[in-house]
Amino acid sequence: MVLLRAHLGEALRRARQEQGRTLRQVSADAAVSLGYLSEVERGQKEPSSELLSAICMALDLPLSRVLTEVAQSVLVAEPTRLTVVGVGGVASNAAKDIFDAA
Repeated sequence: MVLLRAHLGEALRRARQEQGRTLRQVSADAAVSLGYLSEVERGQKEPSSELLSAICMALDLPLSRVLTEVAQSVLVAEPTRLTVVGVGGVASNAAKDIFDAA
């Protein structure tokens, strides 16, 4: 089973570590408790949109970039792919087509 919160936590942790920052620094900047941020990064908690936005701002990352990274990692991790029959009966991988077009 693909868990969005796990992929989200991985993306946030990777971004924080690439910046060489500690959980304590980011939690202070985001006004989120250290324990809660740790749980988010470990995929144990799924943050609200407000908290996710605060964490992204503390990391100086656009929310759209994080969500795009998470969506791409979920796409890779999904056990099956949706196939949509488009105009003219042509099958396409709808999710892949969306990211390829971006």
